Amino acid sequence: MSDAQPASRPHLQHHDTLDAPQLVGKLGRNSIAELQPSLASASPSNTENTAPSNGNGHGDGHAPSNGNGVHKQDFASRSKSDSAIVDQESSDEIEDYDDIQLDPDTLVANTRKSLDESYRPNVENGGGQTRRQSEPGSDGGLNRRRSIQVKLQKTGVKGEYVLTADDPEISEILQKGIEREKRDAKDKTRTRFRDLVFTRQFTTFDRQNPATSESPFFGFFTLFWLAMVLIFVQVSMRNWRNHGSILGNNQIMKLMFSRDLLVLGITDGVMCAATVEAFLLQKLVQKDYISWARQGWIIQNIWQSVYLGTVIWWTWFREWPWTHSIFIFLHCLVFIMKMHSFAFYNGYLSSVSRRRKALQRKLKQLELAQPVPRDQGKTESADIVGQSNGSLKNRRPSMLRTSTNLATEKSDVATVASAIESGRPFDLAQLQAFQSVINSEIADLDKQLEGKMPCPDRHNTYPSNLRLANFAEFICLPTLVYELDYPRQERTNWWYVAEKTTATFGVLCVMMVISQAFIYPPVARTVAMKEAGMPIEERWKEFPFIVSEMLFPLLIEQLLTWYVIWECILNVLAELTRFADRGFYGDWWNSVSWDQYARDWNRPVHNFLLRHVYHSSISSFHLSRNAATFVTFLLSALVHELCMAILFKKVRGYLFTMQLLQMPLVTLSRTKLLKGRTVLGNVIFWLGLFVGPSFLTSLYLVI
Repeated sequence: MSDAQPASRPHLQHHDTLDAPQLVGKLGRNSIAELQPSLASASPSNTENTAPSNGNGHGDGHAPSNGNGVHKQDFASRSKSDSAIVDQESSDEIEDYDDIQLDPDTLVANTRKSLDESYRPNVENGGGQTRRQSEPGSDGGLNRRRSIQVKLQKTGVKGEYVLTADDPEISEILQKGIEREKRDAKDKTRTRFRDLVFTRQFTTFDRQNPATSESPFFGFFTLFWLAMVLIFVQVSMRNWRNHGSILGNNQIMKLMFSRDLLVLGITDGVMCAATVEAFLLQKLVQKDYISWARQGWIIQNIWQSVYLGTVIWWTWFREWPWTHSIFIFLHCLVFIMKMHSFAFYNGYLSSVSRRRKALQRKLKQLELAQPVPRDQGKTESADIVGQSNGSLKNRRPSMLRTSTNLATEKSDVATVASAIESGRPFDLAQLQAFQSVINSEIADLDKQLEGKMPCPDRHNTYPSNLRLANFAEFICLPTLVYELDYPRQERTNWWYVAEKTTATFGVLCVMMVISQAFIYPPVARTVAMKEAGMPIEERWKEFPFIVSEMLFPLLIEQLLTWYVIWECILNVLAELTRFADRGFYGDWWNSVSWDQYARDWNRPVHNFLLRHVYHSSISSFHLSRNAATFVTFLLSALVHELCMAILFKKVRGYLFTMQLLQMPLVTLSRTKLLKGRTVLGNVIFWLGLFVGPSFLTSLYLVI
């Protein structure tokens, strides 16, 4: 029997799921199995061999997890009772896995004995060749389980099945997975700061990104910039013929450079210098002059409010044009977010450091304690060690990272600290168990203080990172989220800096020409109507025409503004500071909902809101996820409306209302009406982005 040639499965001329050597399924918590062909198929010469099994019916003895509590199993695509070996002539009648008549008894990891033995891989040689599992000695002399039998029932949705298994082993696997998912979810809710990971990457449109030149839409990028150049040339020629200047009457240029340029620069410098408050406050916290948990965070929030109010008052006092005011206001917001992130992250680390010092003092007490004979140590402290539940040294570290009051805390280390303070005698085993618990907690706290990219020389670990040079560097980095260290480049490419700087001024020139030619005339006309005392009814009649006039120019200005900031300016800053993570945006142009757009179009601000607003609302104020989402949208809407108030010198609430309306729109995008309809969702997104800026601008101008 060992010389028998392995059977060869007939080749199917279609691309349904039966053509795959194995299927991969996702098993959800609702017992729904989603099946699809495995991408990691075997080589053409060995396509009949599925994944090797250890003989227990599920590979390595446990169900793999993707980290989110979803467990995956490989399902054999053959069953002896229904078309395991399909006739070539009937293959055209089979379209996909959903249309065939399934035997409810389906196999997990190709281990059922009823399957043709010749299809089974040789477990001992890695599955490269096959032999019959019934061959003597094929199982290594071990009496191993051959199969786990499950049942699949259709749900009415293509590719989804209800999976049931009357098997204690798989039930235990699933139960442990669900318990692990609940435990991980509980741990995540108790973590103070979200783990943001910075990696080396390029922006999508950066020429250094290999995916840009290989993109199938590369020609459309070229077409867009060619169109921008042609528009610039066309408008410039018309302005030159009519006004003798490529900028026409040059009203916008005069508005930007007519007055207070020196004062504008001095104001920006003072704003930058004032951010040092966050650094000085953290030095006081680190020296234990101020407690971050009590006074520190209050002082920081008061300072940020005063900082913002002073800048807004200064723009009104100087009566600056909108160009000056909006520049200073946006730069003010950047500095506030940087101060907030630096202060609150280091404040958190200061509490972690204080907890570590407290535990080190307890550890010192244990080291000085003299163990007593085992019989004398068998006191009430035996309950502390937890004889019935295993020793303390096997328990997980506490998630109370910043607590320093061990008397009121409920954790393993607090139990140990209470036992130490009681003064009761301990034998050697108990002392070792207590030391193990504290050492484990200290090691866990050390990881927090080292950050996610610890340096070998510990140069940027807390509190060594509290240096003025480190703070000044963070102020210059193109990120709003403070970390102890970031991925860095080895050197600065000055040709790249020159390229992006030239692109910045070139795009700004195009934006100025488009604004002068297409946006300034309707804006000037609406201002003239209001100054002439035209009643609101008459102005309202002009509203649709103003909206239509500014549709295309405002969309172009919006795209170019995004490009010049997130592709040009931030890349220049990143290259100058050797900042390697260029993930400043995602593919927001493919958005199918407004929450996706909010995540992808401005990654630095999104990361800041995610860590310091959304997650902080959950951890500090114990809000639910929905409430934290509302708070995040509310804060964003308030800031955007404040920006419009600075721009138009009035508060109307139009943008604030539109921002909050995104929440029900997000909910609508997740309903059956729009869920899964990517084209429709993307069309709705682009309609909103196309019409929204012109509509809102016209509202602020006309009313």
